[in-house]
Amino acid sequence: MKKRVVSLLSLVMVVSLLLAACSQKNEASETGSSTDTSEAGGQKPVEISIFAQQESGIDLINNGFSKFLENKFNAKFNWQIIPTDGAKEKRQISLASGDYPDSYMLTGYIDQFSQADVLKYGKQGVILPLNDLIDQYAPNIKAAIESNESLRSFVTAPDGNIYGLVAYSECFHCSYPNKMWINTKWLEKLKLEMPKTTEDFKKVLEAFKNNDPNGNGKADEVPLSGSTEDFGVRIVPYLMNGFIYDDDNNYLQLANGKVDTVANKPEWKEGLAYIKSLYDEGLIDSGAFTQNAEAFKKIGENANDEILGAGAGMHPAIFVDKRTKDYNPLPPLTGPYASYATHNGSGIAPGAKFVITNKASKEAQIALIKMVDFMYTPEGQTIAIAGQEGEGWRKPKEGEEALGQGVTPQIASIQYEEGKGPKNYAWSGMGHIYMTREYRDSYVAAKDIYAPDGYERRLYDATLLYEGKEPKELFPYWAIWMDPTETDEASMLQTNIKSYIEQSTLQFITGNKDLNKDWDSYVKGLDKLNVNRYLEIMQKAYDTTFKK
Repeated sequence: MKKRVVSLLSLVMVVSLLLAACSQKNEASETGSSTDTSEAGGQKPVEISIFAQQESGIDLINNGFSKFLENKFNAKFNWQIIPTDGAKEKRQISLASGDYPDSYMLTGYIDQFSQADVLKYGKQGVILPLNDLIDQYAPNIKAAIESNESLRSFVTAPDGNIYGLVAYSECFHCSYPNKMWINTKWLEKLKLEMPKTTEDFKKVLEAFKNNDPNGNGKADEVPLSGSTEDFGVRIVPYLMNGFIYDDDNNYLQLANGKVDTVANKPEWKEGLAYIKSLYDEGLIDSGAFTQNAEAFKKIGENANDEILGAGAGMHPAIFVDKRTKDYNPLPPLTGPYASYATHNGSGIAPGAKFVITNKASKEAQIALIKMVDFMYTPEGQTIAIAGQEGEGWRKPKEGEEALGQGVTPQIASIQYEEGKGPKNYAWSGMGHIYMTREYRDSYVAAKDIYAPDGYERRLYDATLLYEGKEPKELFPYWAIWMDPTETDEASMLQTNIKSYIEQSTLQFITGNKDLNKDWDSYVKGLDKLNVNRYLEIMQKAYDTTFKK
């Protein structure tokens, strides 16, 4: 699935995954800001082979941060570079061949080791435990793990070992992905108030459909749309959250420490009935259940008149560019039973983006862990993702404000016109190692939320409307560790159950299944797919991870 990620002040932008080279080896560079590393301090540089995915616009061999690390830690990188297309398969082939490198340094949102991978290769001895290296050579990593319970849960396997490190980035606006953006220009024109309840929203959508808010005399308005790809673009979770919590992932809930599914509950059925009523009245774009991101954006950026009333998405740029000011966040709606917002922790994917293999010499292991330890400092993390001062970032100016409320600004991103400014000075997404919310909140953001450099503040402010609206208890699917012997079974069950729920949801909404006649049969279908066994495995994983 194609995904686009908006993160802190243009540090992570929409990634173009177009690369040609399948594998490159390190070679002498004629560029870069660093000096030759052939003999640093009279010692021969430590040779380190690294497997990496190379993003568009980045040349890792000649990259400024690559050269910086080589100089700082007296190392010489031998890169095994792959294109981002088919990254997972190429990583698996690399491991299966036996000719794998000293380390994998991956870009988490492209591909990384899953938790199952980490445990599998850790038990096989292919991936080395990092515990001793961290204790002896990585004081910053050690302090972070000891003080940050969230990080600790992500990196500590059930056996107590740390086999790898995640791309730890506490992205506030990413942590509430399922937002709704409503056309406030249309609300103002039709003299409508911002809807607060599910029924209010239905009335607003009816007005969008019937009252010609774009003023062209045509019934061409699309009241509500979404997509099937990108972040938070599916419309069902936002609407369902007025009835029962929808995690937009596994359809699981937690009550008094007990894991259960929401998809067979009466509230889920009522939520489906509400969404079906919108669909039956033509208030939901039928394409919302099948179209890709490009098709969704064609609606938001309709060439002639503005036609979209409301769009689902983590951020409005997913579906609109030129008219983005017209779309503002609609807070979670109050339904008959709830007013929830889907929460996913901090948008951090479990697993590992950095590991050291048994191919690495002791000298390479020490150099690698020291490099990552440096990236666990604000200085190291900033240089990794934005280069040296004056390249991708600068110090704040007087009067500039940090993104976080009451936070002292520390860093400001430098905005360049397309085609201008320095290039290839940082690792971008590959450098995402340790960005706490405090760190991210210390970046400067423009006060004008509609300015190009104020977009992150706009998303931050929008997310404040959703913060705290999740249930008191959440099933933390993003952080649980599963028994390796049950991983394959759980994966198969999850795939089948999730597919069945989503197919049935669409059939109930569109009328291919009748909620009154077919509901009991649908619930029995879940039972036949062994949903109880799936819940049993998830319960065990939850207890193992959090009830130590």
